[in-house]
Amino acid sequence: MYRLQNFLIWIALLTIIGIAVIAAATSPLLVWRNPVYIAAGFAGVLALVLLLLQPLLAGAYLPGFSRSASKRFHRWVGACLFIFVIVHVAGLWVTSPPDVIDALTFTSAVQFSIWGVLAMWCVFATTALAIFRLKRGMKPKLWRTAHKSFALIIAGCTIAHAMMIDGTMEYWSKLVLCIAVVVATAAVIANFKLNK
Repeated sequence: MYRLQNFLIWIALLTIIGIAVIAAATSPLLVWRNPVYIAAGFAGVLALVLLLLQPLLAGAYLPGFSRSASKRFHRWVGACLFIFVIVHVAGLWVTSPPDVIDALTFTSAVQFSIWGVLAMWCVFATTALAIFRLKRGMKPKLWRTAHKSFALIIAGCTIAHAMMIDGTMEYWSKLVLCIAVVVATAAVIANFKLNK
């Protein structure tokens, strides 16, 4: 029974991720786009996928991963998330610098860019916080509180950003992926508060 449950968890997770990625990869909107724009868009898609994995790893909820392995992979996935965000923004800069400047200065006419930029800065802040913690040390309680606060903002802003864009990602698979991110993040935050 336990093995079946673990198997079903992995099937559900891979189905949610797989359908969203395949739907984005086969989008008719990609036909006339240049490779840099497509790479930038897919970096954003993969960043959203990693936001689903991050809380599951943080809470050691993924079957087959020990708590120490989950922690280790959580760090690696965090580093990959940081890289994907940079690729996403840099690719969009190459294809349309004025739009990125408007987004970064919060003067864009489209609201989804505001949420994306807020999420980006929180990803950068979390990365800086993690590096500072490793090099200088930080009280565990302060680290957990700050890290989880940033995680909530990143998840919320990224979901708002993704759902407002009518682009590469197919609507329903994107919605399911975003709901999964909300559920996973809420489960970890709730568990953190219960065990304080």
